[in-house]
Amino acid sequence: MNRRDFITLLGGAAAAWPLAARAQQPSIALVGLLSSAQLDDRQIGAIRQGLKDGGYIEGRNVAIKYRSADSRFDRLPALAADLVADPVAAIVALAPPAAVAAKAATAIVPIVFAMGADPVDLGLVSSLNRPGGNITGVTFITNALGAKRFELLRVLVPSATVVGFLINPGNPTSESQTRDVQDAARTLGVELLVRGASSERSIDAAFASFVQQGVSAVMVGADSFFGSRSDQLVGLATRHATPTISYLREFTDVGGLMSYGPSQTDAYRVAGGYTARILKGEKPSTLPIQQTVKFEFVINLKTANALGLTVPPTLLAAADEAIE
Repeated sequence: MNRRDFITLLGGAAAAWPLAARAQQPSIALVGLLSSAQLDDRQIGAIRQGLKDGGYIEGRNVAIKYRSADSRFDRLPALAADLVADPVAAIVALAPPAAVAAKAATAIVPIVFAMGADPVDLGLVSSLNRPGGNITGVTFITNALGAKRFELLRVLVPSATVVGFLINPGNPTSESQTRDVQDAARTLGVELLVRGASSERSIDAAFASFVQQGVSAVMVGADSFFGSRSDQLVGLATRHATPTISYLREFTDVGGLMSYGPSQTDAYRVAGGYTARILKGEKPSTLPIQQTVKFEFVINLKTANALGLTVPPTLLAAADEAIE
């Protein structure tokens, strides 16, 4: 072999090396994350943990394309369409509006939802055991716990005769939530004052209305927008010295009085795990809807003391955590 032939062979081999190296590298799956509101680090971390438990690590063999409507639900259809066009291998949809938008955007791309509503009632799946189609997920049915939250609030504030209920009218579950809480209020002989809010300004206006109408306590509806505005809600409750209960434990973590509901981080971890299984080849139609069974009742004793409330021993004993 002469020198020229050797150089030509060497050059051809060198050109092939990058191709061979790339061929040996694992392919990276692209997952779309569609959320109705901004997520905090704990929620995103739970999804990543679920993926990791299933063998997928962000930046190594999976990439996540984040899309948030920032509580403007009218943006969700366009964001879902963007993920489908990319295209992503699967969509993780968080909260009912995001799940509804994702399903409307595609009948092909697998969808895994995590939300606090009944997916059958929303028309997302045909049944919990056999979802069918391209969608499955985990539900923590927080909306159906409204009556229980109302009862807990009344136990702590037995003198409450008028209670305010804050709801997001843009949420497809708002009507069913309102009905449940109205039934609970009627049973306990309490007047319920319902106010809608879907922006920071309207939350302020709703609380101002509650104060003007003389409510004794406030209950916050289950909605991702309210979850992202825990600091604002706690600030208003503190400013007006109004006992308030939420569905999200993060509310009590930042100074809210009480919260009762399922663990969202646990549900998001499960959703991440389901997504990993789909990336490995399982079909959404064969994965039954999972229902989280981990619930948390949290009382902030420091806030209760500031409001001059005495927590009954029975309520304290029922709490999963009492923040002091």
